[in-house]
Amino acid sequence: MLYKLQFLHPIKGVTGFLRAFPHVSLLIWILPLLVFSSGESSLMAHDEGLYAWRSRFMIDKGDWIHPWSTPHHKTPGPYWLVASSYTLFGISEASGRLPSMITGTLSVLLLYEIGKILLGKKIAWLAAAILSVEILWLQYCRLGTPDVPMIFLVLLAIWSLLKAELHPKYRFAWCFLVGLSFGLGFLVRSFMIVLPIIALLPYLLKEHRRHRHLANPMLYLGFVVGLIPTFVWLWLSWLRYGNASFGQLINFVVKLGSGERGNNGLEFYFWNLPVKAFPWFFLSLLGLALLIRRPIPRHQLILVGYPLILFAELSLFSTRLSHYSLSLYPFIALFAAFGLNWLGKIYQDVQTRHGASLKKIPRNLSYAFGILGVLLFVAGIVAFIWGNAEVRKYATLALASGVGWLILPLVWIGRYRFGKKFLTSHYWLAGWLVPAWISLAVAGSSGLIGDYNPDVKAFIQQPTIAQVLHSSPINFVDTRGKTDVLLKFYTPLHGKRVQQVSQLPTSGYAWVSVEQAANLSQPHRVLGTVQKVSLIQLLNN
Repeated sequence: MLYKLQFLHPIKGVTGFLRAFPHVSLLIWILPLLVFSSGESSLMAHDEGLYAWRSRFMIDKGDWIHPWSTPHHKTPGPYWLVASSYTLFGISEASGRLPSMITGTLSVLLLYEIGKILLGKKIAWLAAAILSVEILWLQYCRLGTPDVPMIFLVLLAIWSLLKAELHPKYRFAWCFLVGLSFGLGFLVRSFMIVLPIIALLPYLLKEHRRHRHLANPMLYLGFVVGLIPTFVWLWLSWLRYGNASFGQLINFVVKLGSGERGNNGLEFYFWNLPVKAFPWFFLSLLGLALLIRRPIPRHQLILVGYPLILFAELSLFSTRLSHYSLSLYPFIALFAAFGLNWLGKIYQDVQTRHGASLKKIPRNLSYAFGILGVLLFVAGIVAFIWGNAEVRKYATLALASGVGWLILPLVWIGRYRFGKKFLTSHYWLAGWLVPAWISLAVAGSSGLIGDYNPDVKAFIQQPTIAQVLHSSPINFVDTRGKTDVLLKFYTPLHGKRVQQVSQLPTSGYAWVSVEQAANLSQPHRVLGTVQKVSLIQLLNN
């Protein structure tokens, strides 16, 4: 679609400019999706709220090394990123999410560069465009978590490995960047960075005689330099906590690997990826099959071997969560782009050299997604008429998606039923990208992406509540779970944290679970309740 704007064929001057600068068209493609919002934003609990609160706690304490009373179980890279953004732009959801937005955008551009080396410019642009509209990827590009920054560092390392092969004259600099990326990856995501390193080992070992990366001393120097911030943090933590500083990091990984989360078994990613990466996952299977059938010379172990090994590692690791699979999404996009480009050639030449069975694939897919579009459109109308305000958000999304997915069959019908030969494969490929882009734009504009706990945000913005929160310390009594995480971030002045109200002074304010508030004998006044937590004022007898 926006690849050199060739899908739409607008003014030649604009098209020529974007042909010369494909990165510009990718920025035009992804940046609106990152900034579209309903005008309100609120944190997602649990993970984003934790990173937001801990980063704020560092600033409040004035201690970026060990603000906690006990040794911490994660490396501080993500907290430093978010805290730095807070320092520059103020404490807010938007500033907390800015590091992920920036690294997500850079990751899209890096995927284009990687794809250009491996598969050519057209497929590379298509892959970068697809990554931008993978819903889970876009969602985490708009969350203040370390997942996307780590993936950016991994893609930077892979790109640097490829550049070291292409430009042996500068291989020392490129290999230094590889090592630096993985070293900083440990700071950002702790031991999780080990998984992509292991997945790259077959390429590094089997192809060693050709590229000689493992014999390059700058690779190891870069890794050590990248580890320096982590070493400094560990040393300063050791001075305060002793050996427990190292123990907490290791124990956390052991704990993650010792049991399943939410009964997510070995089959988890086999169904989760198709759902979260729809429809690109199914196109990626086609692309993967084509690439296995016709391997890419020299780089098959990066293009195919790396994601398959990483998938196996993630599946075998006992803690299986959707966002752990985000490292696979750039390669899902690459495979999907390869498969979609192959289908586009069949669409273009349907009446010439392809077999009868292959000719039907683009047609059947066009009609199938046309039917999906009709179903979504009808469901949206029903929900819009009979649903409440919350349901109507999804109704708007269904209506927009339904209309969007009608593009595919209309392009097919226009070319092969009405003879509109100008409807080339570029338009058909755009028929895949545009509906996904429209759907995500509507989801962002309606708050479905970005405004995850509007009730909490609305509650704390009430004038009477906001006045109390900004003028008095608020104690926390028996608050737990996701609501507790959110309230810790949205409460500017913290008091004590206790299990019983009796442990507090006889006056002041406190967040109290509704169970304790209901059985409280001490004189008090309930100022309001949100998500089973009440803000109360303790009164003197």
